[in-house]
Amino acid sequence: MLGKGCHPLSAAIYFKHVEGRVHNGKPIRPKSITARTHAITRIPAFKDEGHLRTNYRDIEDFAMLHVVFEDGTIADIFASELVMGGVHNWIEVNANNHRTICNINPNTAMQAYTPDEKIFKDIYVVEKTETKQGWSSISPDEGWFAGYQHEMDAFYKSVAYDLPIESNSSLASDTISSIYAGYVSSEQKGAEVPVTLF
Repeated sequence: MLGKGCHPLSAAIYFKHVEGRVHNGKPIRPKSITARTHAITRIPAFKDEGHLRTNYRDIEDFAMLHVVFEDGTIADIFASELVMGGVHNWIEVNANNHRTICNINPNTAMQAYTPDEKIFKDIYVVEKTETKQGWSSISPDEGWFAGYQHEMDAFYKSVAYDLPIESNSSLASDTISSIYAGYVSSEQKGAEVPVTLF
């Protein structure tokens, strides 16, 4: 939840902050959380085939959160270290007038196939993939597709034009408060827990 779930959770909260500011002049914030976490690679029945990272000792390797916002809308977040084939990050928005799917990673702008990974031995393909054999989703500009340049651009525009900061301390506070409430919920076997907002 903390290691990987913070990213999609922040995105969902950010969307609700923007929606609230546009419609009501203030962010729509998380109200409650229902969450579960699991350490699948540490259960006795787990059979290590050598393909997944199994050396986590102080954190779970799977988490799911159900967030209820102040306006009654919801977000479901899944985060896992158990996914083979590299990073798999996407956001899907289901609204009353559209459905939008954004494949963040893997990005399919460029794909390559090799029957033998030795052919790509000295080529960076994509982060956190187990093999270069078969199909690979190669990001032509990984930093751009991952949003790093956009983050810096937003920061510079804020400073240069005295614009409000997009990813502000309220977003950070709501994300951390939601994660904390998520761990409390998980400890209580998924009981709904209010998010304490600051």
